[in-house]
Amino acid sequence: MKKNGWILLIFIIFGLLAGALVARWLAPVQGISFLTKPIEASWSPAIDLYVLSFNLSLHLQFSLFSLIGAIIAIWLYRKM
Repeated sequence: MKKNGWILLIFIIFGLLAGALVARWLAPVQGISFLTKPIEASWSPAIDLYVLSFNLSLHLQFSLFSLIGAIIAIWLYRKM
């Protein structure tokens, strides 16, 4: 299989999603709350030109589990 940047990006996205799912499943466990607590970032640019208006909203939530999932995904990509 040929390696390229798009495959790596897909692996990283799946790793982030898998880590986020694990963090949601393990959120009730009090002992590992530092791994499941999300760090939130949002960006909302808006333009209003009276004739045309544009609104975009982007919200990101990262936890340590999602970053661990991304690292595992990169490791799996390199093993291919």
